[in-house]
Amino acid sequence: MALKHAQTVVDFYILCTKLKNIIRSGWKRWNVQRERLESVAEHIFGVQSLAIAMWSQYRYDVDIYKVIMMVAVHELEEIIIGDYTPFDISRDEKLIKGHDAVKTILKNLLQKDEIEKLTLEFSSRKTKEAKFAHHCDKLECDIQSKLYDAEGCVDLTKQDNNPIFQDKYVQELLKKKNGSWSAMWLEYRRSKYGYDKNFKEVSNYVEQLNLSAKIRGSR
Repeated sequence: MALKHAQTVVDFYILCTKLKNIIRSGWKRWNVQRERLESVAEHIFGVQSLAIAMWSQYRYDVDIYKVIMMVAVHELEEIIIGDYTPFDISRDEKLIKGHDAVKTILKNLLQKDEIEKLTLEFSSRKTKEAKFAHHCDKLECDIQSKLYDAEGCVDLTKQDNNPIFQDKYVQELLKKKNGSWSAMWLEYRRSKYGYDKNFKEVSNYVEQLNLSAKIRGSR
């Protein structure tokens, strides 16, 4: 029995390492030009780091250990179904595909039911932990857009096959933000995901940052 447990641990770990090689599809959609783009595994680490910092600095009344666990497993489905953007598939369809994938991935774990409940809780966005985790998930992506923009990785003249770029609201925001890709992205997400005042504060702070100077200074 002990050997079987060891096998299950290693099999699950190896399965999860596939997330290291799945590139976040949103960056590919925007034709981000960089030698190395963020993987899903790196995104998960970023969300966890952001959750710890937001919880610490803004004193959120959430079970942070549950949040970190929830964030750790919230992208497991992408091992099987890949990384979809909202422009690729409806939320309802993604939930169905994702749930089936999670059940397959977790099938040999003894605590599969508990872990599956966390993925469902994250998707439902009803508990305070799920709402907090969901906003951290989105804000991490927002900050990453600023980092890529600061590095000059996005050319808005090379978006012919990008349905997000063609979106009417996106075009309106690009005009409002004088063609700044990351500023558009940050405002788009503030309006779309209903951030509370703390998440908005961080988002607004990021928008105003001159990260280009910071990046040059770190080299």
